[in-house]
Amino acid sequence: MTHMLCRARLISWLGACVLGLGAWIAAPSGAVAQNSPSAEARLKELNITLPAVPTPVANYVDAVRVGNLLFLAGNTPAADWNYKGKVGKDLTVQEGYDTARQVGLIMLAKVRVALGSLDRVKRVVKVFGMVNSADGFGEQPKVVNGFSDLMVEVFGEAAGKHARSAVGMAGLPFNNAVEVEMIVEVAE
Repeated sequence: MTHMLCRARLISWLGACVLGLGAWIAAPSGAVAQNSPSAEARLKELNITLPAVPTPVANYVDAVRVGNLLFLAGNTPAADWNYKGKVGKDLTVQEGYDTARQVGLIMLAKVRVALGSLDRVKRVVKVFGMVNSADGFGEQPKVVNGFSDLMVEVFGEAAGKHARSAVGMAGLPFNNAVEVEMIVEVAE
């Protein structure tokens, strides 16, 4: 008798799990996203103002869209940014982190120009972070976290967390400390 009662409870519990899973799968993907603020709303909540988009400094465009992917050219901080040079020699890890965050703000501004709104970003897919590094410096991931942390703040954990590379370079254009490339998925 006890065995049959336990079996009935187990079947009932499994049925409830299956029903819950079915409802979760059937829910439109937008229903989950509506519970969290949009990227544009998060910018306001965080009191972040995006900078003006600088003109490309060479023969390239800022962004190219292919299907539902937006590829962004490598970006460095604004020309008047205070921190220049090699992280681990001329700059601290924190100054590198701050520089990577500044690059992220410029990248967000370029995404907004390319798509009309940051709310059209479905997911930050891939980030390639390059750090102008002193010989023997190995903390590039901590520096590029300045960029990655900003993406998670603006887009949330699910859409902002991304695949990433963080590598050291012998030098970057104009002696900048950080350059970042990014690929985002665009919501249709």
